[in-house]
Amino acid sequence: MKDLIEYIAKGLVDKPDEVKVSEEDDRGRVIVRLEVAEDDYGKVIGKGGRIAQSMRALLKVTAIRRDEYASLEIGD
Repeated sequence: MKDLIEYIAKGLVDKPDEVKVSEEDDRGRVIVRLEVAEDDYGKVIGKGGRIAQSMRALLKVTAIRRDEYASLEIGD
Protein backbone atom coordinates (compact mmCIF):
# COMPACT_ATOMS: atom_id res chain seq x y z
CA MET A 1 0.00 0.00 0.00
CA LYS A 2 2.92 2.28 0.76
CA ASP A 3 4.23 1.77 -2.78
CA LEU A 4 0.89 2.78 -4.33
CA ILE A 5 0.72 6.09 -2.47
CA GLU A 6 4.38 6.82 -3.17
CA TYR A 7 3.91 6.16 -6.90
CA ILE A 8 0.88 8.45 -7.13
CA ALA A 9 2.46 11.23 -5.06
CA LYS A 10 5.71 11.23 -7.05
CA GLY A 11 3.71 11.67 -10.24
CA LEU A 12 1.91 14.71 -8.87
CA VAL A 13 4.63 16.78 -7.24
CA ASP A 14 7.44 19.00 -8.56
CA LYS A 15 10.01 17.57 -6.14
CA PRO A 16 9.57 13.76 -6.22
CA ASP A 17 12.83 13.25 -4.29
CA GLU A 18 11.21 14.82 -1.21
CA VAL A 19 8.25 12.43 -1.11
CA LYS A 20 8.33 10.35 2.07
CA VAL A 21 5.81 7.61 2.77
CA SER A 22 5.76 5.57 5.95
CA GLU A 23 3.51 2.75 7.03
CA GLU A 24 2.57 1.98 10.61
CA ASP A 25 0.41 -0.76 12.11
CA ASP A 26 -1.96 0.42 14.82
CA ARG A 27 -4.12 -2.33 16.36
CA GLY A 28 -4.97 -4.03 13.08
CA ARG A 29 -5.21 -0.79 11.13
CA VAL A 30 -2.54 0.33 8.69
CA ILE A 31 -1.79 4.05 8.77
CA VAL A 32 0.01 5.38 5.71
CA ARG A 33 1.65 8.78 6.25
CA LEU A 34 2.58 10.96 3.29
CA GLU A 35 4.97 13.89 3.50
CA VAL A 36 6.02 16.07 0.56
CA ALA A 37 7.87 19.35 0.07
CA GLU A 38 6.08 22.37 1.53
CA ASP A 39 5.27 23.74 -1.95
CA ASP A 40 3.74 20.44 -3.10
CA TYR A 41 1.04 19.92 -0.47
CA GLY A 42 -1.52 21.74 -2.61
CA LYS A 43 -0.82 19.42 -5.53
CA VAL A 44 -1.25 16.32 -3.39
CA ILE A 45 -4.42 17.55 -1.70
CA GLY A 46 -5.99 19.06 -4.82
CA LYS A 47 -8.80 21.52 -5.27
CA GLY A 48 -11.36 20.87 -2.58
CA GLY A 49 -9.39 17.82 -1.43
CA ARG A 50 -10.36 15.80 -4.50
CA ILE A 51 -6.94 14.28 -5.15
CA ALA A 52 -6.47 13.33 -1.49
CA GLN A 53 -9.97 11.82 -1.49
CA SER A 54 -9.14 9.78 -4.60
CA MET A 55 -5.88 8.55 -3.08
CA ARG A 56 -7.77 7.47 0.04
CA ALA A 57 -10.33 5.63 -2.09
CA LEU A 58 -7.59 3.72 -3.93
CA LEU A 59 -5.91 2.91 -0.62
CA LYS A 60 -9.20 1.64 0.77
CA VAL A 61 -9.76 -0.64 -2.23
CA THR A 62 -6.25 -2.05 -1.88
CA ALA A 63 -6.77 -2.63 1.84
CA ILE A 64 -10.11 -4.36 1.31
CA ARG A 65 -8.52 -6.72 -1.21
CA ARG A 66 -5.99 -7.65 1.48
CA ASP A 67 -8.73 -7.96 4.11
CA GLU A 68 -7.28 -5.05 6.09
CA TYR A 69 -8.26 -1.52 7.11
CA ALA A 70 -6.08 1.41 6.08
CA SER A 71 -6.10 5.19 6.30
CA LEU A 72 -4.02 7.94 4.72
CA GLU A 73 -2.64 10.90 6.63
CA ILE A 74 -1.10 13.76 4.68
CA GLY A 75 1.38 16.01 6.43
CA ASP A 76 2.48 16.03 10.04
